[in-house]
Amino acid sequence: MSTVLPPRVTSTLKPDLSNWDPEHDETWDSRLAWRTLWITTFSMTLGFAAWYLVSAIAPRLNDIGFDLGTSQLYWLVALPGLAAGLLRLIFMFLPPILGTRVLVALSSALLLLPMIGWTLVARDVTTPYWVLLALSFAAGIGGGSFSGFMASTSYFFPKRLAGTALGLQAGLGNFGIGLIQLLTPWVVGFGLLGTAALTPESDSNGELVWLHNGGLVLIPWVILAIVLALLCLKRVPIKANFRQQLDIFTVKHTWIMTAIYLMSFGAFSGLAAQMGLIILNVYGDFPDAPNPLAFAFIGPVVGALVRAASGPLCDRFGGAIFTFIGGAGMAVGTTVTVFFLTPTSVDEFDGFLTGMIIIFFFSGLANAGTFKQMPMIFPKRQAGGAIGWTAAIAAFGPFIVGMALTGMSPTTFFIGCSAFCVLCTGLAWFYYARPGAPNPS
Repeated sequence: MSTVLPPRVTSTLKPDLSNWDPEHDETWDSRLAWRTLWITTFSMTLGFAAWYLVSAIAPRLNDIGFDLGTSQLYWLVALPGLAAGLLRLIFMFLPPILGTRVLVALSSALLLLPMIGWTLVARDVTTPYWVLLALSFAAGIGGGSFSGFMASTSYFFPKRLAGTALGLQAGLGNFGIGLIQLLTPWVVGFGLLGTAALTPESDSNGELVWLHNGGLVLIPWVILAIVLALLCLKRVPIKANFRQQLDIFTVKHTWIMTAIYLMSFGAFSGLAAQMGLIILNVYGDFPDAPNPLAFAFIGPVVGALVRAASGPLCDRFGGAIFTFIGGAGMAVGTTVTVFFLTPTSVDEFDGFLTGMIIIFFFSGLANAGTFKQMPMIFPKRQAGGAIGWTAAIAAFGPFIVGMALTGMSPTTFFIGCSAFCVLCTGLAWFYYARPGAPNPS
């Protein structure tokens, strides 16, 4: 009995990749695609860590001698979100112009600015507030590069693997938020090897704190990311000028998916940035109040892991159903949280934390679903632009949440969030997830 083997695919991919087409095995290099994914994801994780560096440091600034008001702290933590949103509007156009290799190397190099800057100012309590604001804005570079990285990655993989690739990259990249919020409380407790010249600060209790380590600890890894990008990445020949990329704005699904992604990632990023300050301001006056830095990382880590794990499932079952379920779950989570924002006892903190974790968990599902949907809804080049644009608008999440919390109570804010989640979940159901939907994906 003879065994019939499938025909061997003969590669016709040209050395300069000029005929690159991932939808056909003979014009696609899977090793290059996956290598690019892992290197860009490594850089993106560092970028998200830089983006949320301020949220990890800000709650401790007054402890070491700064004299910043509540509104000033909210502004410091919110400004990286404003910067990331504005910068994403630039980065979204760069993949077809610069190419992946230059884009990733340049983006990684720019991360050194906020990391070195916060290393220095955390040791000088006389630093003017405007300098702190400028460095907070610079931290947004890490979030801004997301629109370029994700759009670039969408060019490397066939549609059948888009959910897995984009889910892994975004999910593991989002893990940078939890990484810096988890790492900072630990590394500020001792001097890093080889940096003895950087003397520690003293907190309000007279204990030594190496708060500058929050920016310092990731610098060697950023340098590694720059080297890897220059040595190992290539440019896939998908080119378009600025004007050609504007055609995404004539498609109604660009605007629908923008609203949905603002719900999912906008809430994820905004609450990840502000959770520490929300804990401090809502529960900080109670005896035995919870330490904001001990809990701020939990939600972002949960959301990032769910997003990464859901990518393959979206490839199998479609992204729309995950977007719908994620939105519904976020509506439930925001509603639950409302009941624990005017506490009479610190014992209510467990209910608050539960509501927040529900929000982050389901945001991971919705984030994974949306990024599977867009490569299916749009043609290849437009998909990259749509991914970049929706990501740019959602990156304003930390700024929107921060500014909202300076002008309204947390209770009012979360009620508004719940209503917005219901609206966007309805859009996801009508246009994409319901039986007979006009654009199932």
